[in-house]
Amino acid sequence: MRKNYLLFLKLFIPFLLIVLIPLLAFSRYAGYSMRKFYLEQTTLNLEARANLLKEQVSYYLLTSDEKNDEKNIDLFCKRAGKSSGTRITVILLSGKVIGDSDKNPDEMENHADRPEFVKAITGETGVFTRYSDTLNTSMMYLAVLLSEDGKPVGVLRTSVSISAIDKQLEIIQKRTSLGALVVALLAALAALLFSRHISSPLEKIREGASHFAKGDLSYRLPVFASAETELLAKTMNDMAANLDERMQTIIRQRNELEAVLSSMTEGVIAVNPEEKIISVNRSAARMFHRDPSELLNRSVQETVRNPDFQRFVRISILDENSHEEDLSFHLKDESLLNTRSAPLKNAAGERIGVLIILNDVTRLRHLENMRRDFAANVSHEIKTPLTAIKGFTETLKSGALNRPEEAARFVEIIENHTNRLIAIIEDLMKLSIIEQSADDKTIRQTECRVLPLLSSAIKTCLPKADEKRIRILCSCDEALSSKLNAALIEQAFVNLLDNAVKYSDPGSSIEIEGAKNDSEVSIAFQDHGIGIGQEHLSRLFERFYRVDASRSRKMGGTGLGLAIVKHIVIANAGNISVKSAPGEGSCFVIHLPFQAS
Repeated sequence: MRKNYLLFLKLFIPFLLIVLIPLLAFSRYAGYSMRKFYLEQTTLNLEARANLLKEQVSYYLLTSDEKNDEKNIDLFCKRAGKSSGTRITVILLSGKVIGDSDKNPDEMENHADRPEFVKAITGETGVFTRYSDTLNTSMMYLAVLLSEDGKPVGVLRTSVSISAIDKQLEIIQKRTSLGALVVALLAALAALLFSRHISSPLEKIREGASHFAKGDLSYRLPVFASAETELLAKTMNDMAANLDERMQTIIRQRNELEAVLSSMTEGVIAVNPEEKIISVNRSAARMFHRDPSELLNRSVQETVRNPDFQRFVRISILDENSHEEDLSFHLKDESLLNTRSAPLKNAAGERIGVLIILNDVTRLRHLENMRRDFAANVSHEIKTPLTAIKGFTETLKSGALNRPEEAARFVEIIENHTNRLIAIIEDLMKLSIIEQSADDKTIRQTECRVLPLLSSAIKTCLPKADEKRIRILCSCDEALSSKLNAALIEQAFVNLLDNAVKYSDPGSSIEIEGAKNDSEVSIAFQDHGIGIGQEHLSRLFERFYRVDASRSRKMGGTGLGLAIVKHIVIANAGNISVKSAPGEGSCFVIHLPFQAS
């Protein structure tokens, strides 16, 4: 992984290296050049000294006998060497040393193999630097050929210790290094200041860019002295301001869109071509009993386990035309959703998916079914007596009037069917008035005691109960009261008690019990009749709904009694419940609101 360094270091290190590398190279080159210069000067000095002594040494070699000349030459070398600070050595052509300024020639080995000697014999000046075993130090040797009239007679060698040169060079090198160190420190300081001067505004611009990247678009960069950085900072500030303005616009538009989608009762789902949900409002999530976060960015197949809905989404994506269909969903309860699709396009008009609009029409379709059933039931309930009336009327017209007994029976039947029609119409009128009054909130409610209303209802139904030897037992506190419409509630009591009498077995009993708690007053009507199956209880309060149609008609019911009871109770801000089972009787309970005084 590549390591990122601070901009300051990226500037400082290269600037420092640009200064230090040439400085170091110069220091090394200067040391090398000075050493070379000193060695060249030493060579020239040694050669000059050799040339000065050359004639005199040659004279000694040519004019005196061997033993005395060797001593004189050795003495001469020691004097000359001491006065000049140079080691002087005289070597015969055989390599024998006959004079040396620092050592006894007799103790010195043959020098015929010395490189400077070998080179000098050839007539050239032999210059070599090496370690001297005799003096135990590094020496520079320069040898020249001694000759007389072109005839070689020996070799004169001058030498000097290089250690002194090295010590002098070391002193010079230390001073040079110290100067270079000072220059390096000054260069480092200059590089530091220069890097800071360049990197400081760039670092601030980088910090500003970091703020912008994190979403802090209100942050502003300071103004810098440099024209370039000032222009860059101003441009970035303008960019941040423009971005902030656009972001605020986008956020405002998004919030407005979310507010619109959230306030919609219809569910809205946006699906991309891969059938993945990219947007969903709360209404749609509520219809599927899920949280919006559980649906977003997940596929339709994964979130909505309904084959019909998945098929609808797939067809809508493949086909650019709009589609509409009612789909049934079995989630917590069975619901019917009207599902419509529309192409989803971006700002450029390109299709990017499909928009699914869901509308819960469960109640609407139920009401439509109820309306159809109501119309069919009303038609049936009215058509049956009308058909009978018409039939018996035609019978009378065809000659039955001439037979008094039959005519009287037919007229009685016509009267019964007419009374039935009147009862149905009256019940429909009552139901319509109750519903309209409840909607208009014109039903007057007063604080009334319940027991007198129950007593009045019992008196109304008592003759029918006596015919079947049915006992009506009432248990209710005289002080029990509620805010209600007395006439309507009494009518509800009469309807429930009349039904209980109709469907109770002869010789049985009906118990009425009034009670209260902190929130409601309840009046229960318990009979011990034929009872009602569980499958009928949910529809028991619908208009014209009959558990046993033939038996109900024989007993003279209109099929509207329980529907009237339900709407009376609802108009009085209450509700009604029922518990029943076949052969065990039924218990209808009216619940009315109660407020303690």
